[in-house]
Amino acid sequence: MTQNKKIAITGGIGSGKTAFCNVLKSKGYPVFSCDQISKELRQEEHYLTAVKAAFPACFDHGTLNKNALANQIFTDRNAKKILESISHPLIMDRLFFQMKNHAVSFAEVPLLFENGYEEKFNEVIVILREQNARIASVMTRNGLTREEVLLRMESQYDYSRTNEKKYTVIENNGTLHDLERKAEEYLCIARL
Repeated sequence: MTQNKKIAITGGIGSGKTAFCNVLKSKGYPVFSCDQISKELRQEEHYLTAVKAAFPACFDHGTLNKNALANQIFTDRNAKKILESISHPLIMDRLFFQMKNHAVSFAEVPLLFENGYEEKFNEVIVILREQNARIASVMTRNGLTREEVLLRMESQYDYSRTNEKKYTVIENNGTLHDLERKAEEYLCIARL
C-alpha cells in the first residue's frame, strides 16, 4: 500500500520556502505549490467569475488586475477573508489531488496556519528567516516598496510563535548553500 505521506513547507513571505523546495525537487522528490495552483486558477473562467462577483472593481475590461486585488486584500481584512473563502478550498482540493499518488510528497503552502490546514498534513516544515533579509528579498523579487512588503507581512501568521516541538523548524539566515545543506540534513534525519 502506498504510504502517501504529505509534508507541508511554510513560512512567511521571503523566508526561502521556494529555495528549500527547489533543493527537494533537485533530489527527485515530488514538490507541489499552492502559488502555482493559484496561478492556474486565475486562468480558469469559473474562478474568475467568482472573484469578479466579489471584487468587480479589480477587473479592467473583464481582465483581473492583480495589483488592484492585492492592494485591496492587504488593506482590508474582510476582503482578504472573502478572497480566501473563494480560492483556498479550490487550491487545497487540487493540491491534495496532485499529492495523492505519491509515497512521500511535499507542498509549499504559504498560508498553512492562517487557514488551519496544518492538521491535514503528516508533517510541517517551517522556514524562518530574519525580517530585514525577508523584506530585502521580496522587494527585489517582486518590485515592491518596503511598506508594501510590511503590509503583506502584517497580514500573515506570526511564525515566531511556531511550536518547535510539534513542527520541524529550519533557520534560513545564511547562504543558499547553507539552506541546501540544511535540506539535505533534514532528508537524512527524516530518512526520506
